[in-house]
Amino acid sequence: MDEALLEAFRATTYHVSIDTVSWATLRVDLPLPVVLADVVGMHSWAFITAWNPQARRRPPAENLAAQRELLAALQAQPGAVVLPAIGVGSSGWSEPSLFAIGPGVATFDRLARAHRQLAYVHGEAAGAALLRMLD
Repeated sequence: MDEALLEAFRATTYHVSIDTVSWATLRVDLPLPVVLADVVGMHSWAFITAWNPQARRRPPAENLAAQRELLAALQAQPGAVVLPAIGVGSSGWSEPSLFAIGPGVATFDRLARAHRQLAYVHGEAAGAALLRMLD
């Protein structure tokens, strides 16, 4: 991944819908906001999407179909909780995303790779939001 794309991932603001009116915002390398840490508890989590694989735009219908597949795969994981989310870049772009709680990093890696993502944000409990690069 080139340096500009890496910087774009780091500069993105990651928003998670906790309920119909409450949102939490996380940033790479910072701990989860308290309100989101309360939701996560001691579980692992990921901020993940199926939109625009390999950081290349594709038609909205294809993105939506892939996102539905990712959502179904996450919801099929035992004990998983999935919240709506959106990533917003510093230049104004945005991608619908999912904030998943429960599955481990191996599951998140597998799903991200299946949807040809270059990276996703993950963490454990209230710890720092880490950018996980995939090959």
